[in-house]
Amino acid sequence: MKLIIVAVGTRMPGWVDEAFSDYAKRMPADCAIELREVKPEARTTGKTPAQMEALEAKRIDAVMPQGGRWLALDERGRDLTTVELSRQFQTWRDDGRDVGLIIGGPDGLDAALKARCDGLIRLSSLTLPHGMVRVLLAEQLYRAWSILNNHPYHRA
Repeated sequence: MKLIIVAVGTRMPGWVDEAFSDYAKRMPADCAIELREVKPEARTTGKTPAQMEALEAKRIDAVMPQGGRWLALDERGRDLTTVELSRQFQTWRDDGRDVGLIIGGPDGLDAALKARCDGLIRLSSLTLPHGMVRVLLAEQLYRAWSILNNHPYHRA
């Protein structure tokens, strides 16, 4: 199983890339984390947020794993504890398919794209910067793995 984080946005600050890479490299090869960045639609074109989301959705579709499980990060998604995420992680591993986790752009994600997803999850009730979401998601995936493998990283 591969964990593919698809994130709308490019050119993150150095600290984001460094922190994300740190957690991604900790994961074992059988559940590697891969980042696929998607170019955001320019916000100066006069398009509506819905039009921009639809264009970004096409770019997301182009890089998502075919035949994989798709999950969108959304403010109205399922709120999981870390232990619940680790249980989900185990379900994903047992299933064997790649998992695509989608982080939307400034306006969020296209409604039709979210409807095609296997589920919606949220990391926080707070509004977080997109770069921070990448880091937090990678850290929580690593923590979920550490719980399942009795690794000392997670201390309950």
